[in-house]
Order: sequence, then structure tokens, then C-alpha cells
Amino acid sequence: MSLAVVNPRTGEPDYSIEPLDSAALGAVAAHLRAAQPGWAAATPQARAVQLRALADAIGRHRDALIAALTDDTGRAAISVIEVDTMARTLLRWADSAPEIIARSEVNDRATGIPTITTSTRLVPYDLVGVISPWNFPLTLALIDAIPALAAGCAVLIKPSEITPRFIRPLLAAIAEVPELAGVLTLVEGDGATGAALVEHVDFVAFTGSVATGRKVGEAAARAFIPASLELGGKDPMLVLASADPIKAAETALRASIVNSGQACQSLERIYVARAIAEPFLDHLVACAKAVRLNYPDVHQGDIGPFIFARQAEIVQEQLDDAVAKGARVLAGGQVETLGGGKYLRPTVLADVTPDMAVLAEETFGPVIPVTIFDTVDEAVAHANAGIYGLSAAVFAGSVAEGEAVGRRIRAGGISINDGSLTGLVWEAEKSSFGKSGLGPSRMGDSGLLRFFRKQALIRQSGSALPLAAYSEEALGG
Repeated sequence: MSLAVVNPRTGEPDYSIEPLDSAALGAVAAHLRAAQPGWAAATPQARAVQLRALADAIGRHRDALIAALTDDTGRAAISVIEVDTMARTLLRWADSAPEIIARSEVNDRATGIPTITTSTRLVPYDLVGVISPWNFPLTLALIDAIPALAAGCAVLIKPSEITPRFIRPLLAAIAEVPELAGVLTLVEGDGATGAALVEHVDFVAFTGSVATGRKVGEAAARAFIPASLELGGKDPMLVLASADPIKAAETALRASIVNSGQACQSLERIYVARAIAEPFLDHLVACAKAVRLNYPDVHQGDIGPFIFARQAEIVQEQLDDAVAKGARVLAGGQVETLGGGKYLRPTVLADVTPDMAVLAEETFGPVIPVTIFDTVDEAVAHANAGIYGLSAAVFAGSVAEGEAVGRRIRAGGISINDGSLTGLVWEAEKSSFGKSGLGPSRMGDSGLLRFFRKQALIRQSGSALPLAAYSEEALGG
């Protein structure tokens, strides 16, 4: 049965998909499994050639992908960035994966027994399932798939039903690389399709909310397969008294509202030292009020609509709750309907308190709650409150001071004198703290190595021990 897809700029359905049921998904998985042994048998260098070929194919389909992503998300510039970044990501893994694999496999290692040596062989999972969200549709569909392919896995991707338009042009690009087309595909589907996917794969990589991630993790445990879960965040930024309040305010704004705040690494809580709170807030509010919506022209302005209309409702509910409990709105504050799309101008809140949903729950919108602190200990306690621990930021007068405070924050990636750097830097491995995720890092070498099981080859060059070696007499029983 067809599923209608709503355009985020018009609020009207203008596209449809055909969700696969479990049986159809199983047939797709079987096809991928049949091709995977040949793909895994190829050298890492040979697989890298095919990844480069896919980067070239994406280049040939660049305009179609950008157009589809723009319709999916209601924003154009970031759609361009997504397509171009994924082409570069393919090239990066093509360049780095063979070397990472080579140095991670160990041959002829000595042991404590002179006649025994070992080697460690990396064995890829046969079929990796990827369940990706709607906020960066192309990026988060491929960020796990590309290293899994480099490892020798086959990959089955189920993108969000909110943003599925990019699937067809991406499949057209994949079809131009026959060696990859046999081991990589995307399927249209809804939540039921995603749930069924877990039953057909050997490893699942999920990006999304904590609530759905818990369901995926539980399903993976029942299927007895590993899961890599990249979940929500409530990222804090600490602005210390030594910081430049103008630079800090500009950074806080950018890191809070890029992609209309619909990013897991968005800053969602700002804690500023009382000594610089007034100039910080004044500049933050002025900058927030100057931000332009990309309406009516998608190619003009700074931020777009909510991709998912229900998310706009959630954010408005949080704002209404905060105001009812005493928060002051210094900028923005009200979701607007423009041309059928849901927009929110950057919203700055003061006098926020921990009992407000806007400080406790993930917002996923361009909302900047600001709390003033008197001591660094107080600020760190605020930052460490709650269930999340994805990333955080510290702005200080020096990198050394910022790092000293950053080390006290319980989060996986700490940006020093900047914000949301985890969205720009891939080399640094990081773990998710709290309920922000589970499993190995998708960054750094781990982003590739998590898709391998390790097989130990243990060689005996002398004589194997006889049973007599374990007799009561021999062991002094």
C-alpha cells in the first residue's frame, strides 16, 4: 500500500513510497547475502576502487540528488553540502580503509608458549542493516554504509519515510557501479519496515531518537546481533567569564540553529558566566533577530522549515511550557505557518529552570535557552544533569582553560572555543555517554573496524599436549 509523503515547505503530500513488508525485505536481504562473499573476497584496494566509482557516479547524479534532498528537507544549501560531502567521504574511506585494515590484522605474534604463534584475521559481518533518520537524509544513510562496504559487508539501508525522495536518484547512481549494486541497496519503508529489517541482518546501525533506539537495541538483542546506536542529545555550552562574549554569542547561535536546530550535535543549553551575561545575551538576541527564514525563496535566507511537522508541535509545546513556568522570550518564540510549512525564528529564552521541558528534553529546533551561573562548579553540574551525553562545548579565554573544564563534562565530544565540531571532524573517536547512544564510535578507525569480527588463528609448531599432561599424577592431584 502506498504511503503519502508531505512536502515540508507546503504542508501537502506530493510524493509516495511503497513500504516493503518483511517477506519482500527478506528477498532483498537474500540477494545481498548471495553477492557478499565475492565482495568480501576482494582486496581492500579493489573495494576502494568501487567506492571511488560510486563517488564519481554521485557526481554525475549531483543535480538530481540535490533537488530531491531540497524537496525532502525544505532547505537547499545544506542539501548541496550533503551531496558533496558524501562524495568526499567515499574518497576518504577509499584512501584510508586499506591501510587501517592492514595495520589491524596481526600475523605471527608470539605467545607465552614458545611453540605457539597467533594471527588475527578480520572477518566482515555478512549483511549490515542501516536505519537512518530524516534530518540529514543522505549523510546519515551513508555515514555507516560506506565504511561497512569498505570492510567487505553488504549493506541494506532503510531511510526515514519522512524524507525518502533522495532514494531513487541515489539508487540510479549505485546502478552505475555494478560491483557495488549487488551489495548495496536502499528500500522504501516505514517504522514497520525498519523493525522487520533487524530480523534480516547481522549488524544494525541506527541513528535517531532514544525512544526508537531503545526499541532497535531490544530487537537486536533478541536477534542476538550487535547494534550501533547513535541517539539524541541535549548538548550544553559553557561560556566562561574569561570568554569573549561577542564571539561566544555568535558561535552559540550558529551551533544552535544550523539546519533549523535539527541536528543531534546542535547546542540546546547555554550556560554563561554572570560577569559577561549581559553583553553575551544582548549580542545573542541581536544576532538571532537578524536571522532570515528561507521563505518564500528556498535559495535565500539562513534557516528552513521544520522537516517534520510534528517536530514543530513538540518544540512549541516545550516553549509554551517554559513560558508558563516563568521563562522570558527574548527573540522568536512562536512557530509560524508560511506557505503551509512550519518555521520558527531563532528563539532565545532567559530565566529558564531545570523543571522546564526545554532544559530536560531534546528540542530539535532553533531554540536557545540561556542560564546564568556564578561558579564553574555550578556550570559543570548543570551540564552534567539529565540523561544525555552526546557532545558539549566550552568557550573560554584560552584553549587550556576551556579544555580543563571540558574534561569535567560527561559527554562524548567536547568542542573547545567552538561549537558542534563533532559534525565537522571525523578523525576523533568518541563514545556516547548516558542515553545518547550505545556501541562503538562511528568516527575514526572504529568507524570501519566495528564492522569486523576478529578471528584468531592459533598455530602449534611443536607437539600437541597429550591427555596424560592433564592426568591427576601429572598435575600433582
